[in-house]
Amino acid sequence: MGDLFGADGQASQLMDQAIALIMAYAPKVVLAIITLIVGLWLINRFVNVLDNKLGKKDPTLNKFLCGLIGAILKILLLISVASMVGIATTSFIAVIGAAGLAVGLALQGSLGNFAGGVLILIFKPFKVGDTIEAQGFLGAVREISILYTIVDTFDNRRVVIPNGNLSNATLTNVSFYDTRRCDMTFGISYGDDIDKAKAVIKSCLDEDDRVLPEPAPRISVGSLGDNSVNIIVRPWTKTDDLWPVYWDMHEKIKKAFDTEGLTIPFPQRDVHLYKEE
Repeated sequence: MGDLFGADGQASQLMDQAIALIMAYAPKVVLAIITLIVGLWLINRFVNVLDNKLGKKDPTLNKFLCGLIGAILKILLLISVASMVGIATTSFIAVIGAAGLAVGLALQGSLGNFAGGVLILIFKPFKVGDTIEAQGFLGAVREISILYTIVDTFDNRRVVIPNGNLSNATLTNVSFYDTRRCDMTFGISYGDDIDKAKAVIKSCLDEDDRVLPEPAPRISVGSLGDNSVNIIVRPWTKTDDLWPVYWDMHEKIKKAFDTEGLTIPFPQRDVHLYKEE
């Protein structure tokens, strides 16, 4: 009987301790959960507002900066919630630091991409809206995030390029300048009049308002090929008009050559067939 009463007393003591712990920590846990939910909502709200504000002023910076600020605020919120529950903040920070070191060693490529994103934002080799050629792709930059840059190609493909590759490799910013030179070459037969061909080309250029008067277009004999006299044509246009002028001018000059009796030669081969006896 004594053992029974002793066991009952020990169970009752354990129950009292459990109730005391629940009474002591339940309010802290509930308050921590509420703080976590409200904090996450406020952080997301703040990041969205910041995204909208920065997006109007600097669309290049906003995605990167908003992602970074959101991550930092969530880590601080998690540390605050842990301290509210009663976890030692110093120990918690040490655990996070050790975990961060382990994750950093495992994700060295991602850290390189993060550093690449920072370099892109500092030195600004391109910005959102620019047309770049990098890693074998040509397209418009749609977003620069913490780790990746999103590029939409002109045939409607979305390419995600790591920032580390962009910051450590050669890239071409096609739309950096407002004007560009449109390089074209047209061949005529050796029997055609070179001056007449140059005059026809100049007339076609003068009729197109998209061709800039300054710098003046250059029309010269570039080389004497195997089958043709190659005339180089170098007009200047606005960057947005480059390819439309390039395509339209090829069609226009071909039709003008046909009208003026100028020929664009092409390789020909004579084939002789012999019948064996």
